[in-house]
Amino acid sequence: MARRFALLLAGVLAASPALAQQQPEWFVPGGQGGGQRPPGAQPQQPQRPPQGQTQRPQQPRPGQPPRTDGPQPLPAGQQPPAAVIGVVDVPEVQRVSTAFAQVREEIERRRTRLNDDLQREQLRWREEQQRLAADRPTLNPDQLRNRERELQDRITDAQRVFRDRQRNIEQAAQQSLSQIEQALGVVIRQVASSRSVNMILPRGVIIFNEAGFDLTEEVAQKLNEAIQRVAIPPEEGATPAAAAPTPPANPPPARPTAPATPPRRN
Repeated sequence: MARRFALLLAGVLAASPALAQQQPEWFVPGGQGGGQRPPGAQPQQPQRPPQGQTQRPQQPRPGQPPRTDGPQPLPAGQQPPAAVIGVVDVPEVQRVSTAFAQVREEIERRRTRLNDDLQREQLRWREEQQRLAADRPTLNPDQLRNRERELQDRITDAQRVFRDRQRNIEQAAQQSLSQIEQALGVVIRQVASSRSVNMILPRGVIIFNEAGFDLTEEVAQKLNEAIQRVAIPPEEGATPAAAAPTPPANPPPARPTAPATPPRRN
């Protein structure tokens, strides 16, 4: 299940073409952190033990209690229980999950907004570069350097802002999907316990199974009952839309109009 949610997260966080296809001297989302290897550099190989030596699993120290964060081994001579298998189609559960749809729509909305803001900012950069090129013959060297420095500082600051916004979007998606993953794990255990199932397999590794093994519909229904919405962290860095002015709660009473004056008779 963890592997499927990793693939799910990769799909939700897939970068949009407008973000990926940027000029190198400007902003390329995701460009920091990974980087590229210099020409001719070889990928770093994992260290191997010296020849003739093999790695041994770590043994608990004397007096140290055994680990209890995983299944304990069966006592010697005891047979494992008979397998009672259930099958769950995790992608189908995600498709019908209202909480997952909420996260996907919100993350897509934030990415679209980030793309739009980036394109508008790049347009302003181009316009400023064109003005600088037109004014170049009339500027002395100091003025030209100041104008170029101001433009470069503006681009550098904008790059930092857009990278921070992209990182916040990814973190919001990860935190939101982790809530769904935890709820799904609880639901699967509950459904398995109610059916006396002691082994759940994902549909992706099953070639054929009878309908009675499939627990997908019940798991999807229980998940939607358990969690309809998740707490998505608020978006940071984006400029909120201006709020409409709120009308006064108690408007002042209208002034009474003076009665009409009758026409004078001669």
